[in-house]
Amino acid sequence: MAEKKKFRISYNSPVVLTLAVMSLAALFLGKITNGWTTQHLFSVYRSSLLNPLTYLRLFTHIIGHANLQHFVSNFTIILLVGPMIEEKYGSGNLAIMTALTALITGILHSIFFPNIMLCGASGICFMLIMLSSFSTAKKEKGIPLTIILVAIFYLGGEIVTALTVHDNISQFGHIIGGICGGGFGYLLKKPDKTDYRTYLSE
Repeated sequence: MAEKKKFRISYNSPVVLTLAVMSLAALFLGKITNGWTTQHLFSVYRSSLLNPLTYLRLFTHIIGHANLQHFVSNFTIILLVGPMIEEKYGSGNLAIMTALTALITGILHSIFFPNIMLCGASGICFMLIMLSSFSTAKKEKGIPLTIILVAIFYLGGEIVTALTVHDNISQFGHIIGGICGGGFGYLLKKPDKTDYRTYLSE
């Protein structure tokens, strides 16, 4: 008699799922503290370099969200795209890319928008979107057209919106996240086995 398979839930994408859990916890803390933790721990803005929280916020702003809708809109994309990226590049690489994107976005935001708070993982969303365009691209000369089109549609749209629409959405963070994703994708793009053989035969 065949043994019945046991149903179990797999923690299949540690970095993506941990980011989601941390963000949900940060959202809950923000609710019960009436926004205090969101403002002081999970948002980035220019503050004294003598304040240790200044350096913490450069990383933790990506897990802060203004409300549930903000959280859901970001993590709908992250949970769809992130696991594929984590499987391709590895959890360690994705964790480093996420931290670097947060750091770069946090520093640049503090420089150019010192009096505006920034929170949310939308920059990570755009990083993953750009990375996903590299994930199926083989090693080849030149830049694949699909990657150029993704950059035009997503980053170009954000630039136009930033110049023409004044709202509470940080297009700047989206653009930096997309640029980081494109840079990471280019640096980490590896040739497949056939490319290695071609290279060695030349």
